[in-house]
Amino acid sequence: QVQLVESGGGLVQPGGSLRLSCVASGSIVSINTMGWYRQAPGKQRELVAAITRGGSTNYADSVKGRFTISRDNAKSTVYLQMSSLKPEDTAVYYCNAGIRTVVGGIVSYDYWGQGTQVTVSS
Repeated sequence: QVQLVESGGGLVQPGGSLRLSCVASGSIVSINTMGWYRQAPGKQRELVAAITRGGSTNYADSVKGRFTISRDNAKSTVYLQMSSLKPEDTAVYYCNAGIRTVVGGIVSYDYWGQGTQVTVSS
């Protein structure tokens, strides 16, 4: 019984900024790496950014220098600050997390948000 809920998507002009949020809730013992993926129509889902519990980050080359991932462990929340947005950033963005539940002894990454649409257009 774990849920990831994203928010913050919308329509923005090229060069604009947007911040996505994802809150994890449920019978959670711990959260390991959290990340953001995106999927454009007709394309495969791709990793955008990831952040470990300790704060180490990784980014797709296409977003380096423009996007910043962060997290608040106390709030079980991960953020994606997107700046200098380009039309190619248009996609559905999904939150993902590695979570250990109350009943499980291992971490599972089979937890996804419902997706939030980001559209970059003038």
